[in-house]
Amino acid sequence: MFSRVLSGRNSAVVAASLGAGALVSSYIMTESGVSAGEKTKLYPPSADFPDLRKHNNCMASALTPAIYGRLRDKLTPNNWSVDQCIQTGVDNPGHPFIKTVGMVAGDEESYEVFADLFDPVIKDRHNGYDPKTMKHPTDLDSSKITNGMFDEKYVLSSRVRTGRSIRGLSLPPACSRAERREVERVTVQALSGLKDDLAGKYYSLTEMTEQEQQQLIDEHFLFDKPVSPLLTASGMARDWPDARGIWHNNEKTFLIWINEEDHTRVISMEKGGNMQRVFDRFCRGLKEVERLIEERGWEFMWNERLGYILTCPSNLGTGLRAGVHVRLPILSKDKRFNKILDNLRLQKRGTGGVDTAAVGDTFDISNLDRLGKSEVELVQCVVDGVNYLIDCEKKLEKGQDITVPSPVSQFKK
Repeated sequence: MFSRVLSGRNSAVVAASLGAGALVSSYIMTESGVSAGEKTKLYPPSADFPDLRKHNNCMASALTPAIYGRLRDKLTPNNWSVDQCIQTGVDNPGHPFIKTVGMVAGDEESYEVFADLFDPVIKDRHNGYDPKTMKHPTDLDSSKITNGMFDEKYVLSSRVRTGRSIRGLSLPPACSRAERREVERVTVQALSGLKDDLAGKYYSLTEMTEQEQQQLIDEHFLFDKPVSPLLTASGMARDWPDARGIWHNNEKTFLIWINEEDHTRVISMEKGGNMQRVFDRFCRGLKEVERLIEERGWEFMWNERLGYILTCPSNLGTGLRAGVHVRLPILSKDKRFNKILDNLRLQKRGTGGVDTAAVGDTFDISNLDRLGKSEVELVQCVVDGVNYLIDCEKKLEKGQDITVPSPVSQFKK
C-alpha cells in the first residue's frame, strides 16, 4: 500500500494525511522522478500564496488567493510563471519614495497569460487606465511642443528616455544567455547604421575597465551596477555583465543602453534647459533606430492596448520619462510642494536616480504617467509643469504667494 501511495500524483497530500512526515516527503521529492512543475502541483495554490501583509506595492494590492489560484500553474510559451513575475514584489515590500509596481513580465505573452493580475496592476499604476477597453496613443511629432526652453538659472539638464523590446526574444528577467547576446547583436548591428549627429560607437561592459565604467555612471550616462533590488530579485542581473553595454553618439547626447532592465533604453540628453532640442533628437533618433531594426527583419513589441511592451508594467505605453534636474530652494521647502507636483502629474526623485533622495535643493522632476497619453502629450505636461514650478520659485523669491494648480487629467477616455 505504501508504494502505491508514493506512486500517485497527489502522494504528498496523501502521505501528509497519513502522518508519514519528512521521510515520505523526502522520498517523493528525490526518488519519484517528478518534474519541477509537477512538484509544485503536489501542493494546493493556497500553500504557495505569498505573505504580503507588510507589503505596499501594486502587485500586493491586486493579488488575491483566487487570482493566484487561477494563475499559479499557468505558463507562457517560454515557460515563465506568475511566481517569477511577482518575485521582485514579494522580496521587496515597498519603496520609501515611490509606490512600486512589484512585478515584471518575462516575455510579451506574460501580459496576456497573466492578465488577471497584470490588468488590475496596470489600472492601479496608471491612474485608472483600463487595458481591456482603452487604446494607447502614440505621437512622435516633436514640432507640436510649445515653450520647450526652460530658464537655465533653474534647469541644469534635460533628458527624455524610453525603452524598446525586440519581438520574439524573452525580456531580461527570463532570457537565456543566448537570447541576451542576440539582443546585443541585433541592436549593435542596427545602430551601426546611424549617421551624422547620431553616429557613434558601442562600448561593451565586458571590455570596459572598472574606472571607465564608474566614470560613465558618475556622469549619468551609464546604468548603475546591478545593486537594485528590482534587478536582483527579478533575475535581470544574471550573468552580469555578459552582453550588456552602452552605445552613444560622439557628443554623448543620444544613448542606447543594452540589456539592463529592458532590451534597450533610448535616451536623449544634454546640459541646460533646451527640452525642445532634446525631444527633437529623441524622436528623430528613435524613428531611425526602429527603421534600422525593421530593415534587418525584426520589430519592436507593441500593441494598441498597452503601447510599447517593456519589462515593468510602469513603463508600458510610451515608456517615456521626460525629466529635468531643477533647482527649487524655496518651493521645495513649501508645504504645498508635493500637492503641486501631484496635481501636475509630476514626480520627484533624487538626481542620482529612482533609488536616491534629493540632495540639497536640486530635484529630478519628471512625468508620472507613461500609459494613456502620447509622447508629445507627456513631454508637454513636463514642459508646462516645470515652467509652473519655476514661476512659483520666482514668486516666492519676491515674497509673493503661490497657488496650487487644478489637477491635470491623465487621459481622455
